[in-house]
Amino acid sequence: MKLIVNADDFGYSKGVNLGIVEAHREGVVTSATLMVNMEGFEHAVGLAKEHPTLGVGIHLVLTCGSPVSQDVPSLTDGEGRFRRGQDHLTSAAPEEIERELRAQLERFVASGLKLTHIDSHHHVHAHPAVLPIVLKLAEEYRVPVRYPWMSGSQEQRDQSSVLTTEGFSHHFYGDDLTVQSFVRIVEDMADYPVVEIMTHPAYLDEAILTGSSYAKQRTTELKILTAAALKQYIRDQKIQLVTFSELG
Repeated sequence: MKLIVNADDFGYSKGVNLGIVEAHREGVVTSATLMVNMEGFEHAVGLAKEHPTLGVGIHLVLTCGSPVSQDVPSLTDGEGRFRRGQDHLTSAAPEEIERELRAQLERFVASGLKLTHIDSHHHVHAHPAVLPIVLKLAEEYRVPVRYPWMSGSQEQRDQSSVLTTEGFSHHFYGDDLTVQSFVRIVEDMADYPVVEIMTHPAYLDEAILTGSSYAKQRTTELKILTAAALKQYIRDQKIQLVTFSELG
């Protein structure tokens, strides 16, 4: 098995960034996805350039913070920030969605980092109103995407040339995580040649404590992802830790 362990929310804050880099340097995290519209973006770019073995993709955002582009009123509230939740995406202007996602991708490219893949905050890339646009951009930028094929997407899957993993899990998340939680997820996907596990390691800082309902749990994830027992399990099972660059 080839396993991608991706840390979401790179760029959210300095605390998140430092936790992700430690989870890579001292643990099993191979990949991270960058939020280009958040306060820790520049800090994350600097850390990524210091750790070239960390694969870095983009964490597209339509539900947190403020947009990168101008004049996207169907995506924003009265204060110019992204609307919360996803209900508004069904009626949002497709051209505004594309304009904003393209602007985020261009900000990533301008950072000088190599783009490994595309995923998104709160899985908005898999939303029916967003997925066709994301697939178009993935083809244009020639990068894979996080597994987006939810129910009702079979026709799009058959027609798309965009690469993704055969397996994906978002279940390493919550209040009661242990090393065994991670092991069970890996074992549940043992039949797939290439899989991705989504993670959220971090150190706590004011930004994450005031901005996210998922906070202290991130420190538990960091402890697990750097645990000697987990690293030994990966070695014993001869699991190959890779990034999205190895797809295709």
